[in-house]
Amino acid sequence: MIKKYNKLVRDKIPKIIEENGQMCETEILSDERYLEMLELKLSEECTEYQIDKDTEVLADILEVVYAIANAKGMTDGELDRLRLAKANKNGKYKEKIFIKEVTDW
Repeated sequence: MIKKYNKLVRDKIPKIIEENGQMCETEILSDERYLEMLELKLSEECTEYQIDKDTEVLADILEVVYAIANAKGMTDGELDRLRLAKANKNGKYKEKIFIKEVTDW
């Protein structure tokens, strides 16, 4: 039986498939197509989390976010530093603040 997937997967997935006694056809994407597929993958992972609420999917989301940053020339450390700088400047989401309305003085 042949199953068609046509999706971006983690680097070790083809080897795992082969270790399970199956074969898979792969393709190495161009940089432009890779970024397109990463953005699609991010959307898929976010949707999966929103539907299932499985916190394990959050790790998958982070992996895709790091891959997008890397594809755009940013290291994991640079992304982490940027996130921390923004958190220090604007805060995090710990206090559960929900803005209902803003009015000019």
